Amino acid sequence: MVRKKALAVLAAAGALVLGLTACSGGSSNESTGDAAAGSGEAGGLITIIVNDPANPYWKTEGDIAAATAEELGYEATVGAHKGDANTENTLIDTAISNNSVAIILDPANADGSVAAVKKATNAGIPVFLVNAEINEAGIAKAQLVSNNAQGAALGAQEWVRLMGDAGDYVELFGAPSDNNAQTRSNGYTTVISQYPGLVQVGKEVADWDRTKGHDKMQALLQANPAINGVISGNDEMALGAIAALKEAGALDGIVVGGFDGSPDAVDAIKAGELAYTVLQPVAVFSEEAVRLADTFIRTGEAPETEKQAFDCILITSENIDKMTAPFTYTD
Repeated sequence: MVRKKALAVLAAAGALVLGLTACSGGSSNESTGDAAAGSGEAGGLITIIVNDPANPYWKTEGDIAAATAEELGYEATVGAHKGDANTENTLIDTAISNNSVAIILDPANADGSVAAVKKATNAGIPVFLVNAEINEAGIAKAQLVSNNAQGAALGAQEWVRLMGDAGDYVELFGAPSDNNAQTRSNGYTTVISQYPGLVQVGKEVADWDRTKGHDKMQALLQANPAINGVISGNDEMALGAIAALKEAGALDGIVVGGFDGSPDAVDAIKAGELAYTVLQPVAVFSEEAVRLADTFIRTGEAPETEKQAFDCILITSENIDKMTAPFTYTD
């Protein structure tokens, strides 16, 4: 098992930030065109755009970014696009009209958000992406994400151990527009494919949503009543699946694995319903994105590496007591 690392250490130690794509940012107003770059002082509005704060993961993302911005001397506003690129585009327009000095964005769509990021950049506003990537480098100043491949491998290894190397299972897949969904699914497959006794008998897209996870799990269970495993791309879908399994009286003996490290997932692990979750260090990279924006505003210095990934942590009943706050692990 990969050694578990405290989020506090992740925040402090640059060695745990893995560069995925080397892409140097500009270091002056002349080279970048950013209106606020190198102004020498903090201040102004930082616009933060998340997916959907109804999900505790994205709420934490927005809350941490806003608190960090205010701590550093900025005003902060948080908006939500709920996965819709048109709404995201409107929020970007508002950020531009409000003369934002930086935008912290969790993109709605790997392809569809490219134009919105370009629009903000062309308006002289530096954009720092969190949680999800876009499929074009060199536009955003930074793209900070969880190390989804590493996290998926951690989760899949634990899931295989609990499954006993054999059984029929189903997978709940996240939103196809988000590259994280495919990365996690690929990570699961890489590990599970090494065990021929584990057979996937169903796979459904549930868009990161608990209600959809519940409904898709109902359909999967009806078609495959003998399953003994569920592996999910996030906690919300996993919790929806657990609810459906409980309604059917089928949860006992079925291994359900999640991904995110949400408070409800932590409670489900304590209750013996969820086997594990994989904690994404959202509290770390949300704060780091704002600090990078602050550095750029004050000095004109962008990160040398645009795309950066932060390692995930496996959370089980054995270390659940180290979850000291939402999405916060203290070793």
